[in-house]
Amino acid sequence: MDGGTEIGWEPYEIALLGGGPRAAVTVAVVDLHLRGALEIGPRRTLCATGPEPEGLGPFAGTVLDCLRELRTARELVRHPDVRLAVALARIPLADEGLLRYPRLGPTRGARRRVEFWRARHPLQKVRHGMSDEDTLLAVALHGDAALRMLLPRFALRTGLTDPGAAKDGVRFSVGRGRFLRWRDEYEDSLTGDWGSGHGGHGGCGSGGGGGGD
Repeated sequence: MDGGTEIGWEPYEIALLGGGPRAAVTVAVVDLHLRGALEIGPRRTLCATGPEPEGLGPFAGTVLDCLRELRTARELVRHPDVRLAVALARIPLADEGLLRYPRLGPTRGARRRVEFWRARHPLQKVRHGMSDEDTLLAVALHGDAALRMLLPRFALRTGLTDPGAAKDGVRFSVGRGRFLRWRDEYEDSLTGDWGSGHGGHGGCGSGGGGGGD
């Protein structure tokens, strides 16, 4: 793989087209983990560590800013700043004709393009020899299956995968329910069913280190 440059979309955009907001947040969290910008706190919470890494994109940067306090991945999806970042990320995709109005689900052409890249970049069985960019793209394309294969400890400890979920299909388990990659409509998209507010867990630094897969 040579990442989003070959495909023309950033990994979080691929995930957004394939699995909706929860998928995009999952990819952003993995991006931050691979950059060493996160640590894992109690009860599956996450927290930013240190300054923003060099070269971090605006979407992942927003997610990082929201992790200056301990939060779970599920809470991240519901955070107003993340919801705004998702809305902004949808604008260029909609301008390219990849999202259909009014619910902003992926068009048939967008699905075909993502499916093409998914087939072109099948999931590897081991992470050995894969760059961080390859790993991130694999998660964007293959969802839970890639997390279980390439980052199993991190995914389970942070609640990015559901240990009781079926392993077939391309899913993103973070948040309420599980996303099927090729759903015609995003669950909860633009309907306001994101929950109100976000629970606080106090400041950062109270949890253990993120560890590594």
